[in-house]
Amino acid sequence: MSVTILKGTVVSARSLGKLDITENGYLVAENGVITGVFPTLPEQYAGAAVEDHGSALILQSFADLHLHAPQYPMLGMGMDLPLLDWLNAYAFPTEARFADPDYARTIYRQLAHELISHGTTRVCMFSSLHTDATLILMEELEKAGVTGFVGKVNMDRNAAPGLLEETTENSKRETLRWLEACEDFRHVKPMLTPRFTPSCTDELMAFLGRLSAERGLPVQSHLSENRAEMEWVRQLHPDCKQYWETYAKYGLWNSRTIMAHCVWSDARERQAMHDAGVTVVHCADSNQNICSGVAPVRVMLNEGLKVALGSDIAGGDHLDMFDVVAAAIRASKARRVLDGWETDFLTVPEGWYLGTSAGAAYFGEKPGFTPGNTLHAMVVADDALPQPHPLTAAERLERCVYRRQGGAVRAVWSAGRKVYTAE
Repeated sequence: MSVTILKGTVVSARSLGKLDITENGYLVAENGVITGVFPTLPEQYAGAAVEDHGSALILQSFADLHLHAPQYPMLGMGMDLPLLDWLNAYAFPTEARFADPDYARTIYRQLAHELISHGTTRVCMFSSLHTDATLILMEELEKAGVTGFVGKVNMDRNAAPGLLEETTENSKRETLRWLEACEDFRHVKPMLTPRFTPSCTDELMAFLGRLSAERGLPVQSHLSENRAEMEWVRQLHPDCKQYWETYAKYGLWNSRTIMAHCVWSDARERQAMHDAGVTVVHCADSNQNICSGVAPVRVMLNEGLKVALGSDIAGGDHLDMFDVVAAAIRASKARRVLDGWETDFLTVPEGWYLGTSAGAAYFGEKPGFTPGNTLHAMVVADDALPQPHPLTAAERLERCVYRRQGGAVRAVWSAGRKVYTAE
């Protein structure tokens, strides 16, 4: 039996808005599975090796539930364009480059390293439509220690030249080839990914729905991000009253479905998500950069929806989930003003929960460092930052969300394995 014992200031989000804090505590895992957090080391572990990180913070690692891997090279570009124009001018041409496997290998290796070095160990990620590049992405994530789901994007209509599957049959065939090649991956699994309703024919959507049902595959896509997009969907599917119905009618709407954005989801659409157990992924940076709007996250939480966070690179301009948590908090404050001060903004402990525990829940984990969870953790140092007064652990976490010293993330564990140590 292998035992991992981490000593430091242990902080986790066991419920929305509440932090569990153990100063000078011990986080213990056996064979990669958490057994508990203890103020003193249990006698049964006497003599076991302890990684003593002093007063450094020992935190849950992040879950980023929506990001576009092939858009990584264009981070911070095209931010003055609305969604549909941005896709055509920047996103689609950038993604087309991943027809080149060598280019894909170079970019995806760098992406995987940056994710781990910033403490992101779980993802739900879009690749491009290129099967070989998608497999390369999965390989590089697995090598780096990232876990989760990756999707080969399906799009057989309404895309730029060079980024369109030639025929619906070709899209089906490549999807099946990709799934067959995914069987050897241990920590990164496949996820069906119709890019969004306008990019997939009815025939392709029906095929993906059958495939999801037959193989028990999860699904990710976009929903109600932008008003122009929603109007386009209405024109393509006049039989559907709302956007979500274009997924539901093809069997792509259930408790394993992730829908990014949901900025303009009204009460009826939110109820449909709640009833089906769909997970909403809030992407605050992207929604503001591309002027889509501000999602009603507080309302969603009050209504009992499952909500997690996504960086949504490269609509979002930050891959670091510390910054994504901060963006979600700021967006909720803007929403409060827009709502006439009728809704509360997100607090730091709530934002932290959404960036960690809420995302981990999609992978079947309990909140925080609950015994039985797989060890996903990071050590974060803040000793080089100035102090206005002796800081509590909660204040230290708050400052990490908004400001970090260089090389703050010192070590990362993913799926029970130590996958990163800062130089």
